[in-house]
Amino acid sequence: MSSPGGTVAGDLRRTAVAVLVDPGLESLVEMVLASPAPDVYEARSVDGFVRFRRRATAGGWAFDVDAVEGRDPLGDQDPTRFAPLHAELAARFPDRRANSYPYAWEHVAQIFDHPCAPDLCVLHTASHHQQEHRGEHGSLGVVQARAPFILAGTGVKRLGMVDRHCRLIDVAPTVLALLGMEPGPGVRPGPAGSDGTGRADAYLARQDGDALVDLIDRSAPPPDHVVAVLFDGCNPNRLYDMAATGDAPHVARLIAEGTAFRHGAMASLPTVTLANHTSLLTGCHPGHHGVLHNAWFDRSLGHQVVTESPTTWQEAMQWLAPGVETIHVAVKRRRPDAVTVSVNEAADVGADYSTFDLFRQGRTGELLPDLSALPPFTTERFAESSEDYRWGTFADSVALRQATAIWGGTHLGVDYPTPVFTWVSFSLTDSAFHEGGPHSEEAEAAVRDTDARLGELMAAVEAAGVFDRTAFCLVADHGMELNDPEVNGDWGDALRAAGITFRDEASGFLYLDVP
Repeated sequence: MSSPGGTVAGDLRRTAVAVLVDPGLESLVEMVLASPAPDVYEARSVDGFVRFRRRATAGGWAFDVDAVEGRDPLGDQDPTRFAPLHAELAARFPDRRANSYPYAWEHVAQIFDHPCAPDLCVLHTASHHQQEHRGEHGSLGVVQARAPFILAGTGVKRLGMVDRHCRLIDVAPTVLALLGMEPGPGVRPGPAGSDGTGRADAYLARQDGDALVDLIDRSAPPPDHVVAVLFDGCNPNRLYDMAATGDAPHVARLIAEGTAFRHGAMASLPTVTLANHTSLLTGCHPGHHGVLHNAWFDRSLGHQVVTESPTTWQEAMQWLAPGVETIHVAVKRRRPDAVTVSVNEAADVGADYSTFDLFRQGRTGELLPDLSALPPFTTERFAESSEDYRWGTFADSVALRQATAIWGGTHLGVDYPTPVFTWVSFSLTDSAFHEGGPHSEEAEAAVRDTDARLGELMAAVEAAGVFDRTAFCLVADHGMELNDPEVNGDWGDALRAAGITFRDEASGFLYLDVP
């Protein structure tokens, strides 16, 4: 039997799964996912197996468990696990029997909807140490999936920190609802080639997520402007704790002036950068919006696709699936005169100003900073000792300069009205949380530096005279989990020893019988 989008025989797939869930690899492999038939999905670990099905309902999609052997690898989907910070610190490197996988059925199914879905998706354990990073993400576990979520300012209920969670795919429709846009007919996406299921409450033409309308204060007029800020790869437990202790005062101000979800916003599988940046801006899962991973194999083209590299970021949106809208497009569809801005963000389709559009025009040099001196809001200790920290520092200073200039009215000789929607991506937190781990001094320094830049952006909004008519959203693209440097290795060695030919894209997307 073939996997959807693939041609690998069932016997080969079962052989590969047996190799991957051998006890000899249990410190590396959390579980292996497969889709042996349309709308049928399997997850197998060293100690258990589950098969489940997806079916269409009037409300979208529902899931039914067909079979369980031993321990159900996806049985625990608790979104509250390992939060707040003390709970995470008390359970470092959680074993698969203690881990949880929020929205696991939905996240597994959407991956295999893409025509370039892998034959097998291998999820690494919480402790697996890769690429010399002390912080890691990409898997389905709750800490690696959990991003911060804060909504604040005009039109937002002031609830402070609440014991709730959401999904990253909920962010785009929530922003559009907050701006006062009306929902309408749309599609909840499904398998490739299908029309999905209809929905009447869509803010985007194709939409997996749901607007968090209960956070909107309907007694006040909607904001005229929304500023969304992404702290890439930021562990929310660490961020919230620093806000509470005064080490991130501008984040703390947003929490006080709005609502923050203690249990965060769950990233879609794979919990990696560009797949979830695009989910944030489109309200769709990676298997539906088309940017499947940071890298994958396109069977129809017969070659690798790489979307996250210095040479491909600016072209990544060519893989956006037909009919998928970004927030920028959805805003312009309703308000053609509205100006929207995308700063240091690859998912920029429809934006009036985009950093990556300047790259596509060959105008990168116009943005380059003076590299001879460190920019403001920089922890010199780490910028001098770490190349990654230094790179993130300069990237974020360029982002801040663009955003504040546009909000000041002029950038690169072009006059701008006050934007209706602004998206700003900051990178330093991802660099530092990877390198030092989410609980390191380096990570804390990155939060302080990025919080200071957030403060400058908020000051630019105040200087424009519209702070009391502006809402803010702070998110990340995924979480970050401390790993164990003693747990390393490559499951590819075992597959090769078994004589299996395969491609492993982005460390976990396996394409079998493909050289």
